[in-house]
Amino acid sequence: MAKLNGKIALITGGTTGIGLAAAKRFHEAGARVFVSGRNPKTLDEARKVLSKDVELILADSGKLPDLDRLVSELKTRAGRIDVLFVNAGIANFLPAEAADEAHWDDIMNVNLKGPFFLAQKALPLLGKGASVLFTTSVAGQRGFASTAVYTTSKAGLAGLARVLAAEWAPRGIRVNSIAPGPIATPIYSKLGLPAKDLAGFELSMQQRVPLHRFGVDDEVAKAALFLASDDASFITGEELFVDGGLAIA
Repeated sequence: MAKLNGKIALITGGTTGIGLAAAKRFHEAGARVFVSGRNPKTLDEARKVLSKDVELILADSGKLPDLDRLVSELKTRAGRIDVLFVNAGIANFLPAEAADEAHWDDIMNVNLKGPFFLAQKALPLLGKGASVLFTTSVAGQRGFASTAVYTTSKAGLAGLARVLAAEWAPRGIRVNSIAPGPIATPIYSKLGLPAKDLAGFELSMQQRVPLHRFGVDDEVAKAALFLASDDASFITGEELFVDGGLAIA
């Protein structure tokens, strides 16, 4: 039986990496899937690999007017949201002393401010039995050098998920977060690190992960599918680490 049969799912940041893999999994599980992304090029690329039934929407998760439009489109097209996977996020690493206000705002707008207001704006479309997922990070559990702003955003997002789980439980809405460790996705090419430093970072992370490898996006997508489905009907307020054991290493 399809785990999400008849469900309406919205995945932000769904054009690459974890979000794209989740879009495929959710669609295979029977959901009507909406995917948002802020880059027209990656939206076009996602269109080539996703089922024609998956609906794509151009929207920047860090801009509130775009979130208003996104929620309005879901209301018009589907009337409700059963699974809200708030996955959009960016990473750009700098030592704390090098971070300026622009660096802070760029990351916080997408990783924390946007998710907060999207969840708030989507609440009228979330009914009893709905599931909300946030993509946090193992970085929110452990401190890694040069990730001060990114880690702060993800730790804040994990806290937000716990609060919403408590606030929305009386409505029958479950809220959880999923915390990837090092996953082989395009986000690593966007960290702002020189190629030599990026290679060193990747090798260092592989050595620190108890399973001694990077994960793949589909491993996170399968965990997201579990949390989104009725298989996790008595799970809320949890943060599931998909990190090869890095959080406890």
